[in-house]
Amino acid sequence: MREQVKSLSTSDVNPVVEEHLSPRRVISLPEKPIVVIEPSRKWVALNLRDFWNYRDLLYILTQRDIKVRYKQTVLGAAWAIIQPLFTMLIFTVFFGKLANIPSDGIPYPIFAYAGLLPWTFFSNAVTNSGNSLIGSSNLITKVYFPRMIIPTASVTAGLVDFAIAFSLLIVLMFYYGVGFSWNMLMVPVLLILTTLLAVGVGMWMSALNVKYRDIRYALPFVIQLLMFATPIIYPSSLMPEKWRWLLQINPLVGQIEGYRSAFFNRPFDWTGLGISALVTFAILIYAAYNFRRMEKSFADVI
Repeated sequence: MREQVKSLSTSDVNPVVEEHLSPRRVISLPEKPIVVIEPSRKWVALNLRDFWNYRDLLYILTQRDIKVRYKQTVLGAAWAIIQPLFTMLIFTVFFGKLANIPSDGIPYPIFAYAGLLPWTFFSNAVTNSGNSLIGSSNLITKVYFPRMIIPTASVTAGLVDFAIAFSLLIVLMFYYGVGFSWNMLMVPVLLILTTLLAVGVGMWMSALNVKYRDIRYALPFVIQLLMFATPIIYPSSLMPEKWRWLLQINPLVGQIEGYRSAFFNRPFDWTGLGISALVTFAILIYAAYNFRRMEKSFADVI
């Protein structure tokens, strides 16, 4: 065995391995890397293959965001119910009782809560994902992975809050005698649409926030204004019919009206849902394109 080891020439064995040469095994290291990890150079805005290859990382980051959100809190996940519940109570007193805003024949508390449920999910998801890249700066500067996963994980973490808050809606439906119908099957479709919209807006805001830190302060203010441009405290039927098309440019309008149709067994406005879906996908594609264009400088700027 020793004679065989001695017969090996220096050209056959890597110099690093030669110093630790063992009579039992000879290891030769490759001269070039086997795998090179680098950003995709394709023009495709949404590379679904990246999400699939890094699905474990998406799950880990989503789990991290959920744990961090309620870490060292007394009430924990109960905040997912407290926020829309107390907002509903305030809206009921000021807009339902004092201002006498109509609610299309539906008790105002559950009418407001049905709009606040998807709105709370959307607003929190956009706010958290808009600040997600700044909060993960240490991770971005150390290793490469598809940066889109970070804002997407912040949005998917909010689905847990939506599920918890949805349980209160079920209780309210029993309390007000609102029966269940086949329209409820549309809720998962509407939730996917709202999630895609939140991913698109959050992804876009997170990329801009890396370059322009004013986004951190402007985003909550803009979201607050957007709430009044969305039929949450009032029905869309309150808007004059000749101006209603202007309201439907906001993709949340068709979605929230769709949620109410699903919850309260009312006819769906398929035109409004179609416009909402088109605007949602347009925002998602545009945001993904700009995100990929800007992500090459994230590690340097952040």
